[in-house]
Amino acid sequence: MPSTDRRLQPRRKPRQVRAELTRDRVLTAAAHVFAEHGYASGTTNRIAERARISIGSLYQYFPNKDAILAELLVRHIDRGTWTQAEQLDLSPGSLEATVRALVGDAIANHRDDPQLLRIMIEEAPVSQELLDTIARHERKRVDQVRDLLARHPDVHIQDLDPAAELIVFTVETNTHKLMAYPRTTPVETFENELVAMVTRYLRGDQ
Repeated sequence: MPSTDRRLQPRRKPRQVRAELTRDRVLTAAAHVFAEHGYASGTTNRIAERARISIGSLYQYFPNKDAILAELLVRHIDRGTWTQAEQLDLSPGSLEATVRALVGDAIANHRDDPQLLRIMIEEAPVSQELLDTIARHERKRVDQVRDLLARHPDVHIQDLDPAAELIVFTVETNTHKLMAYPRTTPVETFENELVAMVTRYLRGDQ
């Protein structure tokens, strides 16, 4: 169940540029601290020190590190939009390139810091804001994919709504798993296999 615990809610929503910059410094510092020291040892004191502010100033914005991590995850999800969706070539024979753009964008959105991504997956408390952000992001990405499927001449799937949802879930879930828990398989190999699988599905290959 989503938490309505006020411990997860930021204490202060900045209204001035200076306050917003300070809040951003806290979040940036927290990302580095969690990645370097792990979540258990990533204390608010360490975060404040890294952000070069007093612990009292940090608590003006966040009540604890759970609230900071929850905000980091919300921001991570909000950044994950498919930026190439409006610039793709949808001519016949371009389906594999379209799928590769989708998979490549998902990988790029999670490539920066595998350790932090793993911490966000394992440790971030589930809040209503987080669930709302996930739902909003998923709906937007599914709508983008469905629109492309409807316009692409190489797609031979009859029911596009579940197809778009299935593709987004498959790409996002597998990408999260790969980037958060790196294995010996090169990222390029994973990308090629995922692209091939989704492309065959959309073409209706038997």
